[in-house]
Amino acid sequence: MKRLTLALLLLAAPVALAHDFWIEPSTFRPAAGQIVSARLRVGQKMQGDPVPRVPPYIERFFAKGNAGENPMIGQPGSEPAGLMRVNEPGLHWIGYQSTPTPLTQDAQKFENYLRDEGLDSIIEKRAKSGQTNVEGRERFYRCAKSLLATGDASTGFETPLGFTLELVPHANPYALRAGGELPLTILFRGKPLSNVLIVAMSKDDPEHTVRARSDKRGRASLQLPRGGFWLVKAVHMEPAPKSSGSDWESWWASMTFELAK
Repeated sequence: MKRLTLALLLLAAPVALAHDFWIEPSTFRPAAGQIVSARLRVGQKMQGDPVPRVPPYIERFFAKGNAGENPMIGQPGSEPAGLMRVNEPGLHWIGYQSTPTPLTQDAQKFENYLRDEGLDSIIEKRAKSGQTNVEGRERFYRCAKSLLATGDASTGFETPLGFTLELVPHANPYALRAGGELPLTILFRGKPLSNVLIVAMSKDDPEHTVRARSDKRGRASLQLPRGGFWLVKAVHMEPAPKSSGSDWESWWASMTFELAK
């Protein structure tokens, strides 16, 4: 068992260093009784490498619908990482929160990463403390979820899953069409978080993103110009506890769904 765990960790380590992390279900619109697989992906611009099921990396991995919450099924090393059966009509969340992963980058790469993710406050803090040219040592957490719709699906989209960093929609994505606006709130430890860059990306056109910053209530609105597979993402970073061995810790929230064309 120890050898298996070590092998899985080595397998997952290279892809853990890439940026975005999201869930790709086998279908966003399953029928009642259908089995849905959930693939974990890590990469950029919706081009992702597969992430197998590695138990030491998983804090929570579950499906949640009207009937309650159940764990996603899978074996260590499996890809897709999890399976669920849709037992009733309605909206269903697949949720994944990871344990922390340490990462060290040289100063320039770390600054570029902070700039790309809109983490201007961290750039300023590093500059004020004379750390701009110092390598970045962080530990990061993944907080990903995916929304599925079965039949007449109209409730449950606003219910938070309890992740440390979470994007909560205030309109049902499956009731929207291309060109519609998706209002949402970003929560950190259950409370609204202001001035966070929120980015929406279409799998059909990942070069043209939709961006907004959360207001004082943690709210933002994104106008989504096309139908299809969408990824909405955000990153929050804070100084890490001194006992962690890192200088910073970050949480990466993502949400995927399919917009009607």
